[in-house]
Amino acid sequence: MTPQRYFLAQAYNNAWANHRLLKACKRLHREELSAPRTSFFPSIIHTLNHILTVDWLYISALEGHCLGAQAFEPEIPFTLIVDLEREQRAADRRLIDHCRLLDREMLEARVEIPRDTHVQIESAGRILLHLFQHQIHHRGQVHAMLAGTSVAPPQLDEFFPADPSEQALRRADFAELGFSEALIWS
Repeated sequence: MTPQRYFLAQAYNNAWANHRLLKACKRLHREELSAPRTSFFPSIIHTLNHILTVDWLYISALEGHCLGAQAFEPEIPFTLIVDLEREQRAADRRLIDHCRLLDREMLEARVEIPRDTHVQIESAGRILLHLFQHQIHHRGQVHAMLAGTSVAPPQLDEFFPADPSEQALRRADFAELGFSEALIWS
């Protein structure tokens, strides 16, 4: 697998995991979404917004026009899950589109991220690795918080096994997202 194919597969998996998690969260009552919980951020909706705003920061940086601190203003841009889901799906599409265009030169390109005290400069490949790890980390927190709600947490630990019985388990999600095995792997 080439580095470009690896990052594209990660972007698709990221979108699928976000889809599954948000689909479960849409079944929660608004009170459950905003209820105080034990985690890095104090609620499910706060954590989901953080996932999105960090996407905005890093995807805009990868695209060459980093939002900087603007990505986090306001800290919770969406209190309604339907709005958050729409914007997360748009961010996921941007990330997939970006990864689809990757080549070695793009992966090695320097990306500038304005911080409060300096401008962070990283290779695009490192930014992507960080972004995927960040999203996995915070989705895991939401997954754990869901365990204390009326909605069971969805399975998120799969990475597109090739086995036909495994493919069947994700077929409905893929249809909802407009994905296919061929789109991801060919």
